Amino acid sequence: MPLVLPPSVLGFYLLLAFSPQRGVGKWLQDTFDVRFVFSFQGLVLASFIYSMPFMIGPIKSALQQLPASLAQASYTLGKSKRETFIRVLLPNIKPSLFTAMVLTFAHTLGEFGVVLMIGGNIPNVTRVASIAVYDSVERMDYAAANTYSVILLSITFIMVITVFIFNKYQAKSPLE
Repeated sequence: MPLVLPPSVLGFYLLLAFSPQRGVGKWLQDTFDVRFVFSFQGLVLASFIYSMPFMIGPIKSALQQLPASLAQASYTLGKSKRETFIRVLLPNIKPSLFTAMVLTFAHTLGEFGVVLMIGGNIPNVTRVASIAVYDSVERMDYAAANTYSVILLSITFIMVITVFIFNKYQAKSPLE
């Protein structure tokens, strides 16, 4: 669902689900004294929920492309499913795993709707760069909006270049 729902809709339902006045949010507040609404922890949780499909898809695809003989050989050598997954399969999809993690983080970095709904816009607590860009534009402070935007653009560009270089290096690795 996070892939097709508008981020603000997902954020709204997360806001309702984790509200300390109802449901899961009330239970978490009463049982563990944990509050996800309008908190940094809530931003992290909402971003995780929003971004998981963007990570799971590429990893699932990479795992499906591995030959079944890799896992079968590991099982033949007496390794468990867990050990096979961690020591055999994951190392063989390292470039896809790295790409999925970096691009998911980069995508989340610019997220606006989910972040605003669950975290709000509390200075020094839940205000993130994408919201700061919006606030700056709303105040017609284009210089500040440009500064935030250049920072986001630079971080994203560096991340994409890093993935490209890493994957190029991995493709030339003698172990592949």
